[in-house]
Amino acid sequence: MDNYATFFDKVRESIQQDEFIKMSLGDYNGTELYLKNVYIKPVIIKREKKLSFVFRYKTQDITQNFEISTGIMEIQGLLKVEGFRVATLFTESQNLSCQLTKKGTWILRKEEPTAKKPVLLAHDKQKERKLDSAGKVYLQELGLTDAAGKVYKNAQDKWKQINHYIEILSAMLKRLPQKDTLNVVDMGAGKGYLTFALYDYLVHKLQKRTYLVGVEYRKDLVELCNQVAAKSDFKNLLFLRGAIEEYQPESDLDMLIALHACDTATDDAIAKGIRHHADLIVVAPCCHKQIRREMEKNKTPNGLDFLLKHGIFMERQAEMVTDGLRALIMEYYGYQTRVFEFVSDAHTPKNVLVVGERKSIDPKRQQEILAKICSIKTYFGIDYHHLETLLEVR
Repeated sequence: MDNYATFFDKVRESIQQDEFIKMSLGDYNGTELYLKNVYIKPVIIKREKKLSFVFRYKTQDITQNFEISTGIMEIQGLLKVEGFRVATLFTESQNLSCQLTKKGTWILRKEEPTAKKPVLLAHDKQKERKLDSAGKVYLQELGLTDAAGKVYKNAQDKWKQINHYIEILSAMLKRLPQKDTLNVVDMGAGKGYLTFALYDYLVHKLQKRTYLVGVEYRKDLVELCNQVAAKSDFKNLLFLRGAIEEYQPESDLDMLIALHACDTATDDAIAKGIRHHADLIVVAPCCHKQIRREMEKNKTPNGLDFLLKHGIFMERQAEMVTDGLRALIMEYYGYQTRVFEFVSDAHTPKNVLVVGERKSIDPKRQQEILAKICSIKTYFGIDYHHLETLLEVR
């Protein structure tokens, strides 16, 4: 057996015995411009071990991942065909080099080991969760985990959604004015997955004394959520039955949330947040029928006629105009707004999140915003936006 074959036997053996740490290819004499080295290491991708190749060029690195058998063939091709003349295998027991001489033969060199085996082979950096599932009564009661706190396989998407939601809110929550007690309202709380998670995060992670009310129209969900809150010993979390437009907060709010409130229910929620001086308003609008009806009714000629004659483009434009006007109206009342896209879970399309943080506003800027709102309405043939009607913007 020649040295080349012996070397690759050692490569396969080190992988099978889990001793393979890394490999490098050097002394390149091929035709590919600017290629200098190739570095190979084992990684775990979707619970399967693979070989990750980093092709190092003069100005960039390119990464490719291969199945083990395919990766070994790729290494052989890089040596025999592509022009690399040195391969060094790093294992726990030795460094083994295979080098092509000027005479065209391969020689082996053994040296003492210099590389340390990594603790983890995960390809993707594991993100720190804002919440953990252990010991969470509400997660078990809502059917997401077993008694030991292990997330069920069919609940993984919902668990990722919950953590993604808290991740988004975490930075904003830290910017809230420092107060002894936070008053929070979640409009349209549904089954309460995100409501419970937010309360848990505020109280147990941020150590904030928090009163949180979840407003939900469906009686069965309200009863269920109150039972879960009692079992979880969440003493200051209460769910109330009612429509968003009917709910009246007893005092000013620190934070108002409304996720997937349909059509003008989002406007009802924003209006309550503004009237009750909420320092933070977070809404994920759902459906945009009111503005679309206005645009279709008036069909005002404008530069977007070529788009708006198509129903799907009209729908998308109505969504953008609706949420753009919402952001402007919030700015009129002194909120610093951001509109961005987020993914709620694997089974839900991307959503737009409209966020407003209460600041201050001067009268001159208010008039500029008002003029902008009027201009947009005229351009699209909109007689009114429900939110400006609720707040009597003028």
